[in-house]
Amino acid sequence: MSRAQVVSHGTLHCFPAGLRDESDRLVNAEVSAVVYDGRRLILASDKPVPGHGRSPVFAVDIDERGIPDDSSLTYFTADAIVRATKYEDFALTADGQYILATTGFDRIDDTSHDLNAYNHLLIWPLGEPQRVQVVDPDPRDGVEGSLELRAKLDAAIGTPYYKIEGLAAIPGEQGDGLLMFGVREQGNAHDDFEYVCRIVGAHYRITAEGNLVFLDELRSLYAFEPGVHPGVNHVCGLSSLEYDPYNHRLYLLTSFETEEEGMERIGGYLWMISLEDLAAGHEPDLVCDEQGETLVFEHKAEGLAVLDETRLFVAYDNDRHLGLGSIDERDERHACEAPFTLLAMRE
Repeated sequence: MSRAQVVSHGTLHCFPAGLRDESDRLVNAEVSAVVYDGRRLILASDKPVPGHGRSPVFAVDIDERGIPDDSSLTYFTADAIVRATKYEDFALTADGQYILATTGFDRIDDTSHDLNAYNHLLIWPLGEPQRVQVVDPDPRDGVEGSLELRAKLDAAIGTPYYKIEGLAAIPGEQGDGLLMFGVREQGNAHDDFEYVCRIVGAHYRITAEGNLVFLDELRSLYAFEPGVHPGVNHVCGLSSLEYDPYNHRLYLLTSFETEEEGMERIGGYLWMISLEDLAAGHEPDLVCDEQGETLVFEHKAEGLAVLDETRLFVAYDNDRHLGLGSIDERDERHACEAPFTLLAMRE
């Protein structure tokens, strides 16, 4: 049985309080992606953060406890990073030398390039976001967006509609590793789909120019059904993938957003699996709390970062839900705040 101890909770200020968009609507922090680069946490909101010098992607230092210091917040403002829309997950390459970022790939316009911003896989060298590049763009017209990758995802997933919410790179049998995309939703359309926990991917290589190329076809790699586990009481879909290089395993986050007796419920679960069991198609372990009960996040767990051999940082994207619950003694967060939890694995 895999157990985790909640070390601390908190909130992170992602932009100035009271920030409003061009339509004078209050901007809401919706952190959906996080990765630790060995020095800083890099986070992303799946909604734009307006204003000169701002971006939906930003970094903060952490102290020795793993608590983020929002006074150190720095936005990543390279054109390609600002242009991409609806970030869903980050990953380190298997060698830890590059950052990868994916958007949701959940919408495309077949007759124009209007929605290309939702279809991006980005890469940049560790600590150098200004050197960002778009992975697998359409070479025919030079329009920004990972449109060739979109076609490969279409073929691998096999449904007209899907949503990518996970990204991880693990050691592989070819090239520099195996890149995995986590699928959360798939079906006929954005209003006609099922929640899934599925991984598709392919081997990759980093070029001399610092971009990523795929070495084989994207294909189905893994899938599991959270609902068959007796500790899971909600229909949920995959919300993040994270490779743990210290322990050679993969973490999977699943989250749910349901309605019970007229009340909305959000939350999530944490799972882990060794790379050997992943390759063999075995079921992942559902992580429990210190008492051996299923660890159920009271917020919608969307981002996961491995800090070291035992500690994990969990970021929540609660959409417009402002309640803090046990995160803070306050009843509600400010719209500019993102809640988080620090965990320590106890096995």
